[in-house]
Amino acid sequence: MKFGIFYEHQLPRPWQEDSEFRLLQNSLSQIELADRLGYDYAWMVEHHFLEEYSHASSPETFLGAASQRTHNIRLGFGIVQLTTNQPHRVAEKVSTLDLLSGGRVEFGMGEGAGPAELHPFGTRVRDKRERWEEGVKATIPMFTREDWEFHGEYYDFPARSVLPKPFQKPHPPLWVACSNIQTITLAGQWGMGALGFTFISPDAAKAWVHHYYDNLLHHRKLLTDYPINPNVAMVSGFMCADTDQEAIEKAAGWTFFIFALSHYGREGIDAPGKGDLWRLYQDWRGSEKAQAALKAGLIGSPATIRDKLRQFEAAHVDQVILLNQAGKTSHQDICDSLKLFAEEVMPEFHERQPKHEAWKEQVLDGTIDLEALDTQPYDLYSHQNEDIVRLSPGQLKAHMAAKEAEQRAAARIADGAAE
Repeated sequence: MKFGIFYEHQLPRPWQEDSEFRLLQNSLSQIELADRLGYDYAWMVEHHFLEEYSHASSPETFLGAASQRTHNIRLGFGIVQLTTNQPHRVAEKVSTLDLLSGGRVEFGMGEGAGPAELHPFGTRVRDKRERWEEGVKATIPMFTREDWEFHGEYYDFPARSVLPKPFQKPHPPLWVACSNIQTITLAGQWGMGALGFTFISPDAAKAWVHHYYDNLLHHRKLLTDYPINPNVAMVSGFMCADTDQEAIEKAAGWTFFIFALSHYGREGIDAPGKGDLWRLYQDWRGSEKAQAALKAGLIGSPATIRDKLRQFEAAHVDQVILLNQAGKTSHQDICDSLKLFAEEVMPEFHERQPKHEAWKEQVLDGTIDLEALDTQPYDLYSHQNEDIVRLSPGQLKAHMAAKEAEQRAAARIADGAAE
């Protein structure tokens, strides 16, 4: 099993003049430390306008800085929003970072969240899946083609040679965001690595891993021409300390992450620049949902975390991505947690990585035939609640159509009253 670290660049209020400066500098120091300690990946999101939840609108800039302070750790876009970026610029950013890092880039792609992020870019939420798929088809050939043109519904451009070309040939490994757990099915069909969250149980992890490989091997539908990247990764709330109780006390940031995600899923952005999620969070942090979240994450002593990881390792999860920078978790606590985990937990799993790679090779060549397992009982990640669940494209279209119908009906009533 491999391990990554994950950055949303959360910054709860109140803010000081240098808060964002210190946030980015501390994050760079943490990635530099993780590189020295032997972590495998550092992942950086792209979000826009989500105050306090994610001050991470330019992942290529941040990862570019990280590339000059590290030597071995792979640098992951987790993810680039294809729905809010022009394809040429995406290819240019990814290739440039790959050259700066000497070929250490992982290229994750996603759709973006809801109206709060997408509408300012002129992107309709209901169109985001189709726009994303077209974005993949428009972007990936730019890494290899000397002249590439594309004519689609959302993107239309004449032939150009997009420069520079990436260090890795033909391009960095491809991943897709699987915030909706059902997208794991499509990740397999598309032949991309699946970037998901913690499964509700080891049995759920095993079922989804088997389902992923079944789709990869037997129902493959690549969106364009690219090498497959067979991987299943899960992001988990994380805090490693000497005792379980100490870890729980230091892990409140994970509950803020869930609260803020729920808030934006439920409320969107109602007062730009005037909100205060940290204040609203205080009433929620002691709730049953918050306490359940602490139990679901990789939060505890080395022994506790080791026991949980062994179960996910047995389910053949490829990578666990540790979300430590959340809420107001201190820089010192993050560094201490990374060190303790690297010293007392990580080596055991790294030692068994060759065994996992051998298993994967046998699955891919058909030597091992994985049992078909039912994923229906496991249709949520461990952190999700009714406010966080991501709708499927079909559900999203139906929801938006119903919302517009309600607005038209209300307008007709208002017009009638005015007459």
